[in-house]
Amino acid sequence: MSSSSKHLRSVVKGVGSYLPQRCVTNAELEKTVDTSDEWIVQRTGIRQRYFAAEGETTSMLATHAARAALAAAGVGPEDIDLVILATATPDYTFPASATQVQAALGITRGVAFDLQAVCSGFVFALATADKFLTSGSHKRALVIGAETFSRILDWSDRTTCVLFGDGAGALVLEAQESSGALSDRGVLTTHLRSDGRHREKLYVDGGPSSTQTIGHLRMAGRDVFKHAVGMVTDVMTDAFAATGYSAQDLTWFVPHQANERIIDASADKLGIRPDQIIKTVQLHGNTSAASIPLALSVGSADGRIKPGDLVMIEAMGGGFTWGSALIRW
Repeated sequence: MSSSSKHLRSVVKGVGSYLPQRCVTNAELEKTVDTSDEWIVQRTGIRQRYFAAEGETTSMLATHAARAALAAAGVGPEDIDLVILATATPDYTFPASATQVQAALGITRGVAFDLQAVCSGFVFALATADKFLTSGSHKRALVIGAETFSRILDWSDRTTCVLFGDGAGALVLEAQESSGALSDRGVLTTHLRSDGRHREKLYVDGGPSSTQTIGHLRMAGRDVFKHAVGMVTDVMTDAFAATGYSAQDLTWFVPHQANERIIDASADKLGIRPDQIIKTVQLHGNTSAASIPLALSVGSADGRIKPGDLVMIEAMGGGFTWGSALIRW
């Protein structure tokens, strides 16, 4: 901050997640979709995913995850003045699902809004919250990624319907005074990109203004794979350049969980070791904006991610959108 001597940083206070009750294995999908467990695992690494129950909405999943994050952070709803929900599958065209989470939690002050960057949504939401908090305008944020992708899948398209699942994850971020040193806790740097020329490679073929329908997910998988590794490694390289760190300095690499082959290829390109990677794609499938906070929650709950660890998150999604964030946990 220019005129002030204090430097604010967005520090992770707590993380939480929520998965619907229904776990759907590859074996179950084999019964209704022309596919096989072997085909799915070989190409993606996915073994199971979770589907929301009838009547269970994105904001409901988000609220569960948010409550868990608040409990982990040791703060209450009254302490939150910013709610950003990353989702591509909102409850309604409007109002923003974030406002429904805000109401469900009993938060009556501050601001709540949705952010749409598909699978990159959580990275975009974290970067946005970081700008609010480090500007001094807000004190504590709930940053949530939540999706019910099962509602937009075309079950006759066997190449895409087996890839996605539902879930939610959340972080509590708090603005804290910092010396500005890279060893201090908090978000160190964020890098976001978009390129709208790639729409037809990954999109939903419906919407209020175009078809007046919800539509179904459409993806040119090979094209997405081809772009993904280069794009995500570019924004990770940007993060290293901004901080002076390298892949060897990372404690954990927590990527968007879309496809094990993309994760491994990205890590390999940058020299990130397998033992530095947190993977949950086999458990959750691709949960879009929820995948990174779900993985952070798993890694935090099992004791792998500890305070002081250097954590890199990255994602790429429809749009195309892509981004990275480097966090001192």
